[in-house]
Amino acid sequence: MPGQPPASCEFDSDKLLVQVDLTISGGVEAIAPVLEKIMAIVKGMGCARDREFEVELALGEALANAIRHGIARAPGGKVQCSVACDRERGMLIVVRDPGPGFDPASIPSPVTGQNLFSTGGRGIFLINRLVDEVRFEKGGTEIRMKVTPPR
Repeated sequence: MPGQPPASCEFDSDKLLVQVDLTISGGVEAIAPVLEKIMAIVKGMGCARDREFEVELALGEALANAIRHGIARAPGGKVQCSVACDRERGMLIVVRDPGPGFDPASIPSPVTGQNLFSTGGRGIFLINRLVDEVRFEKGGTEIRMKVTPPR
């Protein structure tokens, strides 16, 4: 609605300190260089002061999921990653893949029953604990992660 502030996982473009948009193709080996580039910008701009570790881990998990589950099911596809930083609203990270998507509610808890012994399935769980807000959009092909600004 015009004149209304954006939802908490959306930012006004005129108030951004920085916005980075990257497209990733390839396998999990593409994650490290992307993380390095984005985190250099995040640290330089002070977007997530004192939360850099959490941001890097959450972003790495989101990228790994998009590559392993999105690109793997859509050969030739690419992962899109956008990071925006706004002094008042904090940091918004969006990762989107071309896969079929998923229902986040269908992911079993990794801290109960036999799941405790599973070697995988902890990425979404970690992301939810590392950032302040997580939303899945577009049928589970897009994750939006928000980190509130440092005070």
